[in-house]
Amino acid sequence: MATTYDLIVIGAGPGGYVAAIRAAQLGLKVVIVEREHLGGICLNWGCIPTKAMLRSAEVFHLMHRAKEFGLKADGIGYDLPAVIARSRGVAKQLSSGIGHLMKKNKITVIMGHATIPAKGRVSVKTDKVTAHIEIAGKIETRVYDTVISAVGIVGNTEGLGLEALGVKIDRTHVVTDEFCRTGVDGLYAIGDIAGAPWLAHKASHEGVMVAELIAGKHPHPIKPNSIAGCTYCHPQVASVGLTEEKAKAAGHELRVGRFPFIGNGKAIALGESEGMIKTIFDAKTGEMLGAHMIGAEVTELIQGYVVGRTLETTEAELMETVFPHPTLSEMMHEAVLDAYGRAIHF
Repeated sequence: MATTYDLIVIGAGPGGYVAAIRAAQLGLKVVIVEREHLGGICLNWGCIPTKAMLRSAEVFHLMHRAKEFGLKADGIGYDLPAVIARSRGVAKQLSSGIGHLMKKNKITVIMGHATIPAKGRVSVKTDKVTAHIEIAGKIETRVYDTVISAVGIVGNTEGLGLEALGVKIDRTHVVTDEFCRTGVDGLYAIGDIAGAPWLAHKASHEGVMVAELIAGKHPHPIKPNSIAGCTYCHPQVASVGLTEEKAKAAGHELRVGRFPFIGNGKAIALGESEGMIKTIFDAKTGEMLGAHMIGAEVTELIQGYVVGRTLETTEAELMETVFPHPTLSEMMHEAVLDAYGRAIHF
């Protein structure tokens, strides 16, 4: 069966499915090809299910601290299979939701392995994998639906036929320009396959950008230094922009501010008084070069600084902004003030 589309998306991860939706919104006829699960690694195995399990761990941790909050909780325990089952249920619910979004936007979904035999053409065939396994010195051949290789982050560029088309590959990643163009007319690469930062939100934004380019719009390119990085550990870690060391190496004269969680009323009330927020400014221009946080809910707080960088906000606007009280966000204000010797509560 041969069908013609305006846009063919290979991979239904947070970059691919978002690109497909945005292109469909812009009136393009779209098909998306996925060899395993809608939602990709992020939704099915990475970001979402791990955060569901992390939440179970956080609740378990808080239950053990009940006495600190004037509460009683006896016989605290956990059921690991149930924790995992909840995690898989969350992933399944969201993956099914993406299927609904595909139908809603009239996007054709084809499950299978895609190759690009020629410019402007995509061929799809159905996940089988032949594995050659060495057992006791002998090689055995077995056929599976899926083989998982846990070797870190690599681009799934194998078997697509990219090299034959003239696409440049650098250490398993497709080399692109700031608009995700591969150098082959009409062929774009987004998300993990296009290199760092390997983040779902970066992939989704690239998906929207490419869809708008294909539809004849004029979107702004991605700015990697204004994309937040978040680590969902305990305590949480979040950052955007340059570190102090990299800012110095780039030749900037710096003003650096810090504010500890112990100086914030909301953090103390939450029982989360360990942590710190750090801000880095160019001393001459007031440009925010970077911000780094560790502590409770910092993966939520970091977006305030991300917006500031996107708007090219200086220390002046940030210092004049009124932050609500009592909130954790007040520490963001204090960390800016501290960079200029004006911190109130530290």
